[in-house]
Amino acid sequence: MEHLSLLAKLILGSCSLSLICLAILHIVSAEFKPSWRMVSEYALGKHKWLLTSFFILWSIGSILTSIHLWNFVTSKLAYTGLILIFISGIGAFMGGLFDVKHKLHGFSFLMGVPTLPVGAILVSYNLLNLGYGTSSQSFILWSAHATWMSLVLMAISMIVMMTGFKKSGIPMGPNIEPPKVVPEGVIALAGYANRILVICYIGWLIVISSINLTSSANL
Repeated sequence: MEHLSLLAKLILGSCSLSLICLAILHIVSAEFKPSWRMVSEYALGKHKWLLTSFFILWSIGSILTSIHLWNFVTSKLAYTGLILIFISGIGAFMGGLFDVKHKLHGFSFLMGVPTLPVGAILVSYNLLNLGYGTSSQSFILWSAHATWMSLVLMAISMIVMMTGFKKSGIPMGPNIEPPKVVPEGVIALAGYANRILVICYIGWLIVISSINLTSSANL
């Protein structure tokens, strides 16, 4: 079980470092207002390497999680979930390679974002049925469900913000420079929702790996 504990520690380390990179970006690239600018937009600033590190470290955490749990899950749905988590990790890696101006950035989003909530739910329920983290089952469940709830929140906030910009006469699109300020009356909170999603996604990876370090004997 030593190699499993090592994997769990690597997941914890990569995910924690990923969040640290994101936190630093908020300080060194303060010109990007977190209320409505997406995390990916930090690539347009002077510290793109930090954003690339953020995505790649997140990717490592997702990929290692799928490898880590492969010998523990027992159902076909759970194995499918691990494959989705692996794909999510590849999407995060691509997000680090292809910035917001690259034509493959949207495809990276499609690979990395919608896949993890489904994978997290499928894997979490199977692990719970196997007695994984018996003292923290509700925590595992809530962290798994938080992933899809954060995705819904971001989708709604994006629709509200884009609708507000459109009504204000501000054109929006992949090749259009974003406005410098948010017009009065526009509800622009999508950036916060985007960051909540990141925290929930990486948070689930941290929860699973953390519990493994203390309850691997239950697997």
